[in-house]
Amino acid sequence: MSEPNAPVFRTVTLDTPIVRGETTIEELQLRKPRSGELRGLSLVDLGQLKVDSLTKILPRITVPPLTEAEVGNMEPADLLACGAEIGSFLLQRSQRAAVLDQ
Repeated sequence: MSEPNAPVFRTVTLDTPIVRGETTIEELQLRKPRSGELRGLSLVDLGQLKVDSLTKILPRITVPPLTEAEVGNMEPADLLACGAEIGSFLLQRSQRAAVLDQ
């Protein structure tokens, strides 16, 4: 079992890689956000996968870190995949289990 304070990461493989100079980012690691990283954002908006909220939260929790401009240029399918992982971070363990059982 992991430590309670250990960060939780999920990996998202991008359909359309992000090109940054000579570097190509083909996958992102998303770290489960802490409450302080949600400052200024609505949990309801994140749960509804609103683009403005995803554009604000992703630069705070991605490895490698993305800029808001890079998030704004992501393919919609990749943004949705990231949003789905963020949504799962916001659920309690019992809620995640219930969703997976459906």
